[in-house]
Amino acid sequence: MKSLFYLLSFVILLTITHLSAAQTPSAAPAFWPEGKSVALSLSFDDARLSQVDVGTKLFDEYGVKATFFVLTSSVSKRLDAWKQAIANGHEIGNHTEQHPCSGNFPWAKPKALEEYTLDKMKSELIRTNKALEAQLGITPRVFAYPCGQTFVGRGVNTKSYIPLIAELFSVGRGWLDEGPNDPTFCDMAQLTGMEMDGKEFEQILPIIENAKKTGHWVVLAGHEVGESGNQTARVAMLRKLCEYAQNPANGVWIAPIGTVAKYVQEKRK
Repeated sequence: MKSLFYLLSFVILLTITHLSAAQTPSAAPAFWPEGKSVALSLSFDDARLSQVDVGTKLFDEYGVKATFFVLTSSVSKRLDAWKQAIANGHEIGNHTEQHPCSGNFPWAKPKALEEYTLDKMKSELIRTNKALEAQLGITPRVFAYPCGQTFVGRGVNTKSYIPLIAELFSVGRGWLDEGPNDPTFCDMAQLTGMEMDGKEFEQILPIIENAKKTGHWVVLAGHEVGESGNQTARVAMLRKLCEYAQNPANGVWIAPIGTVAKYVQEKRK
C-alpha cells in the first residue's frame, strides 16, 4: 500500500508541475537587437499642436524617437516645427486627408466611411502622401487607421481597406486594441495600437512587463501631449516611460514604428 501511495503522489506531483508549466509563459527566444526583451513604439495621431509644442521637445530630452500620424491641414499650422521633428529623427506617417470615420460619430457624417469606396480611399491616401512630400520633403511609409476603423461602404457592399494599406504602406496601425504584437506572426497592415491617453505610468508598466515574457512589440497610441485633458498623453507618464525605456537594465528597445517594422521584416527573412 505504501508503494502505491508513493506512486500516486509522484504522478500527482508530475501532473501539477506539467499544468503549472503550461500556464506560465515561457521565456521568449531572443528576437530583438542587443538582447532586448521587448520592443516599444510611441505614436500620436492628428498632428495636434501639443505634439510639437510639448511632445517632441520632451522626447528629444531623452533621445527617444516617436511616430506621428499626421493630417496635412494640421501640419501646415506648425510647418517649421514638424520639419525640425523630422530632422531630429522622428517618424511621420499618413493619417489621411479628411480623417474619415463611421458616420455614427456626428462630426464624421460629412466624411463617413460608409459613403467611401476603395477607389475614393486610395485616391485620398495617395493625395495625402503627395501633399506631405510637398510640405515636409518625405513620403510616409506608415499609416494609422482613423478611429481604428478599417472598412468602407455599408451592408453587403462593405469592404476592408486593409489590403489597400498593405499595398501602399509598410505598416497600418490600429487603435484601442487589447494587446501587443507578436513579431513572428503579426500582420504589418493591421498592427495593434494600445491607448496611452489618460493613463498613468503605473498602468502602462504592466503591459510592457507582460510583453517581455513573450518578446512582443508594444505599440502605444495617443493624441494630445499635456498635463491633463481629454485624449491627452500625460507628460508625467511620458517622462517616466522614457526614463524606464532608456535604462538598459529594463531590456526595452524603444524606436519608431517604421524602424521596428523594418527590423521585424528583415528578421523574418
